[in-house]
Amino acid sequence: MTTTRTSPDPERILRLREAAFRIRQYALIQAEVQGQGYIGQALDISDVLAVLFTDQLQLDPLDPESEDRDRFQLSIGHYALALYAALTEAKFFPVEELSTYASDDSRFPMSSMRTYTPGVEISGGSLGHGLGIANGVAMGLKRKGSDRFVYNLLSDGELGEGSTWEAAAVAAHHSLDNLIAIVDFNDQQADGKSTHMLSMEPVTDKFEAFGWIARRCDGHDIEELLTTLVELREIEDPRPRVLIVDTTLGKGVDFLEEREKLHFMKVDEEEWARAHEKLAESHQALTQEIGR
Repeated sequence: MTTTRTSPDPERILRLREAAFRIRQYALIQAEVQGQGYIGQALDISDVLAVLFTDQLQLDPLDPESEDRDRFQLSIGHYALALYAALTEAKFFPVEELSTYASDDSRFPMSSMRTYTPGVEISGGSLGHGLGIANGVAMGLKRKGSDRFVYNLLSDGELGEGSTWEAAAVAAHHSLDNLIAIVDFNDQQADGKSTHMLSMEPVTDKFEAFGWIARRCDGHDIEELLTTLVELREIEDPRPRVLIVDTTLGKGVDFLEEREKLHFMKVDEEEWARAHEKLAESHQALTQEIGR
């Protein structure tokens, strides 16, 4: 059974676009502390996180361990810049704390770890384990009779791990309809393009063959992201769900988008002010384009 798609309220979309802009700003603030990092990934996934953390996820920043919460699990721990930025936008942390990123005694280590940071559900980074962990949590929630959802963000490169597909098979076998996987398809991993290293295309067909409901959309189209995520949450079907989002590394900062080496990048000291300026310009251009 499918749900009827309706266009979201324009004010809601505007609010989410503004949240995505701030999440990108917060990612740049953190990255500037170290002068380098997984900046491209943080910028590329900001639109997705804005929809999740300011609209879709049931979370309480005052009670991050509440049993009555959705679980967002970051399998790709090196995306921590983006997660801390999203948690800050969701009022888990004051903006001022972002300047401690990856410093001694910071709650924001370079790779996300559950024991350090409120709101972080798993210690990610060893790729290929996230979806299996999400399976266990989703199964536990179902056995408790909870109606909360588990969201697992993984990367296109992570699809090359056999354990990811073992977990996909298990999720379908156990009808984990409270599990929504999100695959960031930026076509980049440490050694080059993901499609050159080990192509998993057509990704949606593969997940469907494993027994999942699969959707794919532009990872920078806020309205499409919101509509699709609402559909995946509300659809009445016993299968697990996956959303593949096509994204651009460095999104919003044009000179970072154009860099040859995008997986882990160094930004020179004199480039940071320019990065913030370009981000503001791209946000303003988007706002004007949609007539706001």
